[in-house]
Amino acid sequence: MLLNRWRGIPCLLLLFLWCHLPTAAAVPIRIGEINPLSGRLAKQGLEIHQGVEVAVAEVNETGGLEGRQVELISRDDQSQPDVAISRAEELCAWRKVLALTGGYVDSLVGPISEVARKYKVPYVASASLQEELTQRNNPYFFRVAKLQGFVNPLCAFLSKHLMPQRLAIIHAATPGATEFARNLRSCLQRNSISVRLVEKFRPGTPDFTPLINKLASLNIDVIVSGGFFADHLLFVRQLKETRVTPTAYIGPFGIAYESFIREMGDDAEYLFSTCAWNPGITRPGTEEASQKFVNRFRRMFDREPNTTNMHGYTSAKALLSAIGEVLRQGKPLTGPNIRETLMGLNLIFPMEQLSFEQNGDPRHYQHLVVQIQKGRLVVVYPETRATGSAIYPMPKWSQRR
Repeated sequence: MLLNRWRGIPCLLLLFLWCHLPTAAAVPIRIGEINPLSGRLAKQGLEIHQGVEVAVAEVNETGGLEGRQVELISRDDQSQPDVAISRAEELCAWRKVLALTGGYVDSLVGPISEVARKYKVPYVASASLQEELTQRNNPYFFRVAKLQGFVNPLCAFLSKHLMPQRLAIIHAATPGATEFARNLRSCLQRNSISVRLVEKFRPGTPDFTPLINKLASLNIDVIVSGGFFADHLLFVRQLKETRVTPTAYIGPFGIAYESFIREMGDDAEYLFSTCAWNPGITRPGTEEASQKFVNRFRRMFDREPNTTNMHGYTSAKALLSAIGEVLRQGKPLTGPNIRETLMGLNLIFPMEQLSFEQNGDPRHYQHLVVQIQKGRLVVVYPETRATGSAIYPMPKWSQRR
């Protein structure tokens, strides 16, 4: 009799364990994120990371994806390609993430994309421009930005509005900046705008005076600089020191930021840049969604968001939307199923209408041309989105207060 009583215990134990095991609906959805959170690109990597965090928080606070919470596993690539590969291998092979997002600059994004292809893990990159990356026939690589989104509006603005006689393009000696300079020059030449000089400089150049003197000797009126945040800070300050005033200075990368305006003060006035999104500058019809993002970001990080934050948010939202759609269709959460769903997305976000071409590029990514006026970013092109008129030519340094 005692033996019979003991025989029933395993069945009761199995029943107890079965009832208390987590259901499939409660198992979190695990996605990975790789960004340069230390090293020379740490500032930008952190901004991408914060945008991704907002997207994940937004989903989880509203009940998750079909009742399942999203678990974000973040890794630091230390601004080094070999570390980026190692982190991607860890997340794909060991942590078994369903998908990847994040990424800043193509020297880091490219290696991650190859690991993603190896494991058939969809990767939606936040900040990637190099054209080669979407020419590798990698079905698991997607991105929310592309180079022509900078080139086309800037080329149109220069051709239709500024119409410079002596234009120079200078650029950092990086793959993305070099491609930008080449593509912009080709576009301008097709529109009968002569480019008098194209010259590259080393990232982190400590002194631009020789280059400025060369531009002055050629009597250049419009300078387009494919440099970055620190390059613009130094170049504009040395323009002022040497009393060289072009009729326009345009920096598509690194100028349209509150931190740049704060750092430069009054010397930032009249500079042109491009911008995909900024608080107060959002795609028509997305004002409410944009403000919700701004409010949530402020609560989480106690500061104003910028366009880099929005790129991180947009890439993560695209990924989460695809995963949610796979769940709604009752399909298994596999890399191929998520990839297929990403290919069919057509969503409206504050930064862009997002759908992907066959190579993983976004179809509709497009910047606006902005000018800094009285410490604010004013949209000056295209006309349909303009919030003010361009001040051109910009006043000489000696004429400013």
